[in-house]
Parts: sequence; structure tokens; C-alpha cells
Amino acid sequence: MQQSYLVGVFSTVARTFHPVGLAFAVLFFAWSMSPSLLPRPWFLQALATGISMAIGYGVGRLLAWLTLHLGFAPRWSAHARIAGWTILSLTAAVTIPTFTILGARWQDIVRDIVGTQRDGGHFYLLVVFLAFTVAITLVFSGRALRWLSNRITHLGTRFVPTHTARLASIALLFTFVVFVVDGAAQRVIVNVAERSAAAVDVDTAPGVTAPIYPERSGSRHSAQAWNTLGNQGRSFVAGGPTWRNIEIATGQPAMTPIRVYAGRDSGPTFDDVAALVVDELERTGAFDRSVLAVATATGSGWVNPNVAAALEFVTGGDSAIASMQYSYLPSPVSFIADRETPQQAGRALFDAVYERWSSKPIDSRPALVVFGESLGSYGGQAAFSGGYEMLAKVDGALWSGTPNFTEQWQLITASRDANSRQARPIIASGDHIRFAAQPADVRGAGLAAEWRSPRIVYWQHSSDPIVWWNSELIHTRPEWLNKPLAPGIDPNLQWVPFVTFWQITADMVFSIDVPSGHGHSYGPEAAYLWADILDGITDKKLSPEQLDRVHAAIGRR
Repeated sequence: MQQSYLVGVFSTVARTFHPVGLAFAVLFFAWSMSPSLLPRPWFLQALATGISMAIGYGVGRLLAWLTLHLGFAPRWSAHARIAGWTILSLTAAVTIPTFTILGARWQDIVRDIVGTQRDGGHFYLLVVFLAFTVAITLVFSGRALRWLSNRITHLGTRFVPTHTARLASIALLFTFVVFVVDGAAQRVIVNVAERSAAAVDVDTAPGVTAPIYPERSGSRHSAQAWNTLGNQGRSFVAGGPTWRNIEIATGQPAMTPIRVYAGRDSGPTFDDVAALVVDELERTGAFDRSVLAVATATGSGWVNPNVAAALEFVTGGDSAIASMQYSYLPSPVSFIADRETPQQAGRALFDAVYERWSSKPIDSRPALVVFGESLGSYGGQAAFSGGYEMLAKVDGALWSGTPNFTEQWQLITASRDANSRQARPIIASGDHIRFAAQPADVRGAGLAAEWRSPRIVYWQHSSDPIVWWNSELIHTRPEWLNKPLAPGIDPNLQWVPFVTFWQITADMVFSIDVPSGHGHSYGPEAAYLWADILDGITDKKLSPEQLDRVHAAIGRR
């Protein structure tokens, strides 16, 4: 009787889930617990694990289907089936808790690498429950689509052969899913996000007040009214060091830095908004400064305050920074749904500034530099066809956390010297373009002793998922994961098909919530990079001790 009961239980499970699919789901569970670039909160780990398990089940199910259709269809006895299910159950009973514990341990190791506090792994008990919930939901969603496909095929066989009906049903469902997920649903999400962001944009961050200096947009001297600059624009023009802050840090006389900005709705087109920014540059006397910087903002108009302030400290305030807002959308939404707008805005702003700058006498116009972070780097580089045009038009550049899909970054990285690696490429021995995870990397091994101007720096942390994420991670091992791994990455990190893609995707969510120097967090180290980029371009030069004080001052801010 007991044997009959076991047969009944295993038969019920067997009718619900395929054993090969379950075996692969357990395997993918174990893989998903392995470390990636950054520490993950338990709920993101559960999501990545659940998706991985569902994919593993699908892979196992597909392999079983292919085996069956290749003619291998063994007839297992009841005893063999019970033994197989028992082995699978025992394997899962050992593997799942073991790798749950190991996963928590591996996450603590990654936390130690990036310098964040360990969480003790208490929440990892919830990972299993939530991951199984996600996996089962996805599996049954797939079954629902398969059932719908079968129904459509059955109806189609009344008019066309079975194979034709099957292909037509798959094509119809694929089109429907793409329309819903990539079309209608995406538009709804973007519209909701934009309305919410527009509502936030009218607010001003706590402690931010209108500037009193004429060197700032939004002041009473400016044609750009304070309330038109947007939330991030107001923070930008009201922030940054004063001349007094700079003098205290450097011990040298300083000027009030110029910051100009225009909001998204200041003009009907990007060209119109960019023209207003140029007018602000003229009003403030920006073309008489030693350095003029064009900063492409992120989706909502944010400019990294660390990078901007670092430029102002290093130049003794003898600088001007120009930027503008081109969207209400926060960067994560723009990253997914709107990649054209940052490029259009980046080209419009740089071209407008460059045209006016080029009209000035060569011997009296400022050095022209560009910078941007994340979508700002992506949009800013769109003003150039590649590295050669960049070198021809600017005196320096600092691109931080450049997204992997940036065409100019791809072209430059692909042109690296044969003896260099994707994680830290060397371009033409580093004559003009250099890549750095930390400031010291711009003077690292393998680079030419002389770094000629113009100087372009791609600042990308080894653990920044924004830099390394792309869809090819699903099926192709990236070169940046070749051993030995770059410093700042857990040496236990391995590439696994499908799984690594979802791990890196999860890493992106909180990639800025780590200490400076890791992930997508680019901080006061920018001072050292700007000092190197501007060396020889301006007569401002700070000693290592002065740069250390600047670094500390930016960190305190």
C-alpha cells in the first residue's frame, strides 16, 4: 500500500513537471547563487534566481523533447521512475539549502570587496520561497502560451496543413507578445513614468535655493528663470564650490565658477534650448575663462556633482560648465525605452557651443572639454563619429560609466592594441585615449611615457554593470570575464549562459548605491583625472598634496 501511495505521489508530480526540466531548474538555481559584479539585495537575488530556474526548466524540457523526437524513448518501469524521482528529490534537498548558504557567503565576499556592510544572510531564507514563486509563475505562463498556440493551431488546421497552422500560430503569438511587451505596455509605462517625473520636476530639492551670483543661470541676472530649470537643473546651478571653498582647498586665488543651464521646456526644440545655453555662456563671460566644459546630462537633467566640482577645483574656478535638460524620464527608464533623445540633445548642445566657440579668436578662446556620465556619456559622445573626430574638436574629455551600447565606445574599444584586454583597453599605446578604473590607471603599465594632448579618459569601474551589460551575455562569454579578472571583481565570478545575463541585470538596479570607486558610483577621484587631462592645456597646476585636499573637500560636500 505504501508503494502504491509513492507511485501515486510521483505520478502526480510527473504529470505536472518534467523530471529533466526540474533537474535543470535545480542546476540553474545553484548557478544563480554564484557571485556577480555587485552585492544584491535578497529580493533581487530571488528574482534573478526565479527567472534562471524557469529558463533552466525550459532548457531541460526542450532537451527532453528533442531526445524524444530523435527516437530515444525508453520505457521506464514504475520502480525506475520512483528511483529517479527519489534521486532528484534528494539532490534538490541537498543542493538548494547548500547553495542558498553559499550564495549568502559569496554575497558577503562581494560586499567586502566593494566596502559595504555585510547583512548576515538572514533574508536568504526568503530567497527560496520567492524564487520558486517566480519560477512557477513563469513556467505556467509559458504553458498558457503553449495552450493558446495549440488552440490556434487546431483552428488553423481547418484551412491549412498542420505544420503551416503551427508556424502561423507561433508567429501570431510572437507578434502579439512583442506588441504587448515592447509596444503598448512600454508606451504605457513610459507615459506613466514621464507624468510622474514631470510632477517631481517642478519640486526643488531640500536646501537648494536660487543662486545670487551672476555667473549662474537662474539668478536674477539670468534670462533663464529659476522655475524653468527643472529639479536637477536647479540643483546644478545652485551647487558646486564657491571661490572661497576653492581657495581654502588649494591655497591659491580662485574665481567664481560659471554654471549655465536651460530646462527642457525653455524652447520648442533641442536646438532652441541649446541656443539659450549659448546665450547664457555669452552673458556670463564664459568664453573668457580658461576652460569651457560641455556636460551632457542624464535623462532627468542630472550632472554628476563630483565631476563638475572637481573640474572647478582643479581650474581654480576659472571655468564654465554648460548643460541642459532634455527629458523628464529618470535614467533607468530612458536606458530601456528612449535612447534617441540623449543623442539628439547631446549633438544639439555640443554643436551649438562648438559653433560659437569656433568663432572666437584662436589665441583667446578657452580650452574646450566635454564630460558626461552614463546616459550623459552616451548622449555626449553622439556629437562625434568616433575617437578621431573627438580628438579633432575638443581639448579633453572625461566619460564616466559609459553604457555598453554606446557606438563610439564600442568602436574605440574594438580598436585596442593586440596585447590589451577589453576590461582595460590600450588605444595606440595610450597616445591620446586612455581607460581607467582608478586614477592611477592612466599612468599604468603598457602605456606610452608621453601622454599627448588632447587627452580623452574613459572612466569605467571594473564592477560597473552599466559598462558591461548587453544582450549577448545570454549566449556568449564576454572577453572581460577572461581570467585573470580585473581588480575589484570577485575572482570566483563565472559566466553561465542565461544566468549571468540576469545577474548583471539585477546588479544594475542598485549600482550607484555602493561606495565611490565601485559599481556605477563615480566620485571625488575625478579631481585626479581632471588634473591629468588638463595638464599642459591650462596654466593651472596643483601639487599632489593640493589634489588630496581637493579630493577630501569634494568628498565632504
